[in-house]
Amino acid sequence: MNEKSHLNHLLLLIFATVCLSTSGPLGKFIDMPTPVIIWWRSILATIILFLFCVFKGINLKISNKTDRFTFFIAALLMGGHWITYFYALKLSNVAIGMISLFTFPVIIALLEPLFSKTKLDPIHIILGLMVLLGIYILAPEFNLESNQLQGIMFGVLSATCYALRILMLKGHIANYNGTMLMFYQVLILTVVLAPILYFMDTTNITTQYPYVILLAVVTTAIGHTMFVNSLKYFKASTASIIGSTQPVFGIIIAFFFLNEIPTIHTFAGGGLILATVVIESVRSKKK
Repeated sequence: MNEKSHLNHLLLLIFATVCLSTSGPLGKFIDMPTPVIIWWRSILATIILFLFCVFKGINLKISNKTDRFTFFIAALLMGGHWITYFYALKLSNVAIGMISLFTFPVIIALLEPLFSKTKLDPIHIILGLMVLLGIYILAPEFNLESNQLQGIMFGVLSATCYALRILMLKGHIANYNGTMLMFYQVLILTVVLAPILYFMDTTNITTQYPYVILLAVVTTAIGHTMFVNSLKYFKASTASIIGSTQPVFGIIIAFFFLNEIPTIHTFAGGGLILATVVIESVRSKKK
């Protein structure tokens, strides 16, 4: 890869990261019940990704029943990740919601031995303790009735769902197109979440649709697809280091559009959590 094409791929990866970071401010801003937002996000992304797959001639065939089952469970985990993440954003704020979610690289490192033959690296326990300390600093008070603490707990639960999904799909990324994987996950999620439309208020879509479309197009279709495609040109560690700037971009967007100002606790705890992401990414690069 020559220097010019490397710079182009790097700029596209940063652009993908900015697109993904819009999920925090949009999730906080959209005024609808969380499962309803996720259903609209899923159905719009399904349509966009299906048209993209047809346009690009991407093969949508799933090889076997085992893969179908894996995709189904991965879709449920993605739904759990999105819903709990949006609850985290609505209970606390964009900074806390996004930083809590970024505990996922360390959660992946701790859970990986359960999914593969790798042994647990003692350094991962140290990084895990650093993350716990970061969460402790992030929470202004350890009171279960505190919205901030509930937001952090939902954020970490979201990170766990996300980590499990990545570990489940890890062996399939080489065999299937990234856009095709994402298409099936949002399609399954659209079907699974459809019944909630009967129980929850969906009338606000008339005023919220521009923001829901932004979430489906910019965050889900463009952001996720571009980020997965960037893995062809960069090591996963490089992509995850750049990806870990998402909370930074999210906090900047929330500052300008939602007037959210992070506290000193957020900077200290968030800095510690994001430091573990960078340490783990650099370490995995050396292996």
